[in-house]
Amino acid sequence: MTMDRQAAYADYERERQTFHDLLDNATKADLARPTRGTKWTNEQLLWHMLFGYMIARVLLVVARVFSRLPRSAGKAFASALNAATGPFDWVNYVGPCGAVKVFGPRRTAAAFDLVIDSLHRQLAAESDAALARGMHFPVRWDPFFQDVMTLADIYRYPTQHFDFHRRQLTLDGGLS
Repeated sequence: MTMDRQAAYADYERERQTFHDLLDNATKADLARPTRGTKWTNEQLLWHMLFGYMIARVLLVVARVFSRLPRSAGKAFASALNAATGPFDWVNYVGPCGAVKVFGPRRTAAAFDLVIDSLHRQLAAESDAALARGMHFPVRWDPFFQDVMTLADIYRYPTQHFDFHRRQLTLDGGLS
């Protein structure tokens, strides 16, 4: 299976523009408003959406390592992570709550640009053979995680995550 790199680049750029539009058009009151179906504010959920891209970079490193090991090692690792779903969920929730106090909208937007640029560079450097390599994943951690994910799947993951959470935002301007 080959990955359509141009489509991935276009998706990343679409998400970058959307992210900036959402932040640029939001007032402090908009950012403080609750979201649909989460306990976060709009600002916290936007940071969580950025975090989806940040975690993809880490997942790529982990998958590169585990894809070189016997499948049983990756399966055991995924099982251990699944067993730790409770602590993961707590960290996943409180992380954005604290991060928005440190980052703020301007730094969040800059961080989004840095991570997108990094993913562009990483994807451009990947061979088709590398993109086909994969590992077992903790399917209880995220609805977009599959039992086995290739590097190509991991590059697609943050866009799926972003699009899903974008629908939960309650920002004005017809962008959510």
